[in-house]
Amino acid sequence: MKNIVVLVSGGGTNLQALIDAQASGIIKGGKISCVISSKEGAFALERAKKADIPTVVIPRKEYADSKAYSEAILAELNRQQADLVVLAGFMTILDECVTRAYPYRIINVHPALIPSFCGEGFYGLKVHEKALEYGVKVSGATIHFVNEKADAGAIILQGTVNVENDDTAETLQRRIMENVEWKLLPKAVSLFCQDRIFIRDGKAYVAEK
Repeated sequence: MKNIVVLVSGGGTNLQALIDAQASGIIKGGKISCVISSKEGAFALERAKKADIPTVVIPRKEYADSKAYSEAILAELNRQQADLVVLAGFMTILDECVTRAYPYRIINVHPALIPSFCGEGFYGLKVHEKALEYGVKVSGATIHFVNEKADAGAIILQGTVNVENDDTAETLQRRIMENVEWKLLPKAVSLFCQDRIFIRDGKAYVAEK
């Protein structure tokens, strides 16, 4: 049974999707063993406590820079014996000391179809605002491994939704979360825990059962 450690910063809707998937048996071969928050008072911590999942708070504001903070996160991941790290609305870009220690073991959700609308500065509603500004007809979300560059790791799963004529950034965000993020993130986690994701030439592939 693999230890899944989830990193959060805010409300924790993707964390809730993982908790619900675990409770319903969708996640096979692993369990959420700890939730780490980058700030006190994040509602994601309440979601974890309600599900009897241990929590740790490592406040970003208490560290001088990204490297010092990342080293503290890395030390905690090692303490927790993490097999898989999931970034679920975690609003800090981690230093390469973490990604190098956990190659192809850190998963992130990006609310667009990588390589579109991604990279540094593309997060939250900004992603959906740019998609609408560009006039795309479909958008979606990407579940990918994390490496040293923002949103540049191997893609595991992608899913799409149609963009409606009257969409706002908020309505598009909600449709993508409900129809793609909350479904594909638990699926990707389960695939990882079942050892069904393999890497070839830097790309991720899903093995059939």
